[in-house]
Amino acid sequence: MSKPTGYLTRVSIIAIFFFSCKTVPITGRKQLNLVPDLMLTELAFSQYDSIVKTSHTLTQQDARAQMVTRAGTKIQRAVEEYMIQNNLQNEIKKLSWEFNTIDENIVNAWCMPGGKVVVYTGLLPVTQNEKALAFVMGHEIAHAIARHGNERMSQGLLVNLGGMVLQEALKDKKEATQVLFLGLYMVGSNLAYSLPNSRMQESEADKLGLIFMSMAGYDPAEALPLWERMSQLNKAKTPEFLSTHPSDETRIKNLAALIPEIKAKYYKAG
Repeated sequence: MSKPTGYLTRVSIIAIFFFSCKTVPITGRKQLNLVPDLMLTELAFSQYDSIVKTSHTLTQQDARAQMVTRAGTKIQRAVEEYMIQNNLQNEIKKLSWEFNTIDENIVNAWCMPGGKVVVYTGLLPVTQNEKALAFVMGHEIAHAIARHGNERMSQGLLVNLGGMVLQEALKDKKEATQVLFLGLYMVGSNLAYSLPNSRMQESEADKLGLIFMSMAGYDPAEALPLWERMSQLNKAKTPEFLSTHPSDETRIKNLAALIPEIKAKYYKAG
């Protein structure tokens, strides 16, 4: 006798959790990774190449691009050395690092899955110096090391799978009831699952960013005044529970608490 669809779906979800859990290096946090890294990086690299080619990307003759590349490369090498020394080389073997600076007045930086990093020149007046920029670079590199892109995509797939389970359970209900419950599910899963996990990943990237910049010889204490400057720019602030990022107040508090221990353990003055 065949099992009902709902039962099989629940079994599938349990199997997904069992076989797809991985561990973030250094922090030891368990995470869900459903998407093959190769597939994700191919998509990411294609998009990255398109952005770099169609933007005003600075050459390495520009001092700003030199600073971005220098900070990124120093952190990359320090992280790779640490990973090899701690038998974690498998965590980085598929990463293909590249650091580019786009001349646009945007206060932002990002990292694609696989290690492709972009910094916008609009961020540099806020960082003010290479030491503060190193925290940004460490944070972005951390997203790649911790495979946050894969995790976020996996979480999206899981939410969609949960929606399918709910839709199956409601299939005999009136259409208005189905629409109501599915709508509540999507709002609830966003507030209770997706957004908190996104904020958690950002906090994890902050912590790893402090560690990585310290390994590369940059004083992690530089992160605190940087984020205080960033806070001054963020006048229209979204309530934290509705945001993908922790509030400025939360980040500053967390950074201040982390810096002394991380500096004592990882900082190697250059």
